[in-house]
Amino acid sequence: MSTLGSRNKRLVGEALSELSKTLNFRLVDGLAERVIFREFYPRGLTAIDDVSQLALGSRPTMSHVTARLEMERLMTAIMLGHLVARPPESSDASRDAA
Repeated sequence: MSTLGSRNKRLVGEALSELSKTLNFRLVDGLAERVIFREFYPRGLTAIDDVSQLALGSRPTMSHVTARLEMERLMTAIMLGHLVARPPESSDASRDAA
């Protein structure tokens, strides 16, 4: 569903919540419609790939970061979070060295 709030979105969300109780499934936040996803696929990339300036042709933006975080949350929610390999952050490395 879109990130914009609307009466229809609220009603669909409520209906899915009730249906999940009846059919025994759980709801998780999914993916928003993002232009960045459409930019990745023609390059053979996904939002969980470690993107670099070389792969993108430009520096990664906040859209790239947001899309990756959204994918990580979704994959963790459906218990596939172990498949998302995060590159080590410099703060982690310095903390581990201390």
